[in-house]
Amino acid sequence: MSDEPLHGEEAIIQEYLAPLAAGYPGALGLKDDCATMTPTPGCDLVVKTDPVASGIHFFADDPPADIGWKALAVNVSDLAAKGAVPRAYLMALSFPEPPTRSWMAAFGAGLGEAQAAFGMHLIGGDTDRRPGPITVSITVFGEVPTGRMVRRAAARAGDILFVSGSLGEAALGLGLVRDGGLGRTLGLSEADVQAAVRRYRRPQPRLAVRAALLAHARAAMDLSDGLAKDLGRMCRASGCGARIQIDRVPRGAAAKAAIAFSPRYWNDVLAAGDDYEVLVSVAPDQADAFEAAANAAGGSASEPFPTTRIGEMTGSAEIRFVDGSGSPISLAKSGWDHF
Repeated sequence: MSDEPLHGEEAIIQEYLAPLAAGYPGALGLKDDCATMTPTPGCDLVVKTDPVASGIHFFADDPPADIGWKALAVNVSDLAAKGAVPRAYLMALSFPEPPTRSWMAAFGAGLGEAQAAFGMHLIGGDTDRRPGPITVSITVFGEVPTGRMVRRAAARAGDILFVSGSLGEAALGLGLVRDGGLGRTLGLSEADVQAAVRRYRRPQPRLAVRAALLAHARAAMDLSDGLAKDLGRMCRASGCGARIQIDRVPRGAAAKAAIAFSPRYWNDVLAAGDDYEVLVSVAPDQADAFEAAANAAGGSASEPFPTTRIGEMTGSAEIRFVDGSGSPISLAKSGWDHF
């Protein structure tokens, strides 16, 4: 594929983006100014937008296919936490200079992989050229049965807290991309290094827990800015506090190795962000049923993930992280913040 720059918005849209709209009639082949959507009878639309930008969410020299995947996945993760089925998305692309054909082809391929995995299509958007980093702004549309969207503000004191998958691996993956020698320093195997980098570059929205959420969850949200910060958001919205037992927090092999090397890596597990797992608050009498349903649906044979009890909501306004003996621990930072 040529590294020749693409000239003209029409070439970008029709050569590389219109194929992503094929199969969705309301997209009109990306040949109109607007698209149409008709919600499934008995369903509400769930809408989310979250941009990603070079230098903030990805590196400019990251593989373009991974950039495309991540741009869509971080939005779909919010749909997953709401119990929604992904349907379609809009995308606005901003470039400081015309992209090359090879970049657009790889970026489009990554988007194509992602939308096929998540069951959705591109239906419209815009492209422009402006100073600043490459920015990909995506708005996703999903559906839930009417009135059934799982909110973050409905948790209650006494609820059991669960988290899907494992935490800390994506933050470690970012560190490994920045420092090529970090894996050797931490004593990681090449397989563990690649797994952590993949978690950073290609997050996996936990769509498989949808049925368990709709059947049993009281509240849920995705973890994009770190467990500590996002749990705080759930607690404030719900008027509760929380107690987390850190030895129960699930960690992947690379995160475990990093913590064994230095306990400071606990901060990546609890507060670094980029995990895109689901935090769930479940009434005590529904906890066993939720755990069984979520783990039965937990991913695929090639990429299974657990759902793990990590603590409970409390009646105070305090959020406490405690070790195995019940002693409180403090965090060096509370999570990612753009400001």
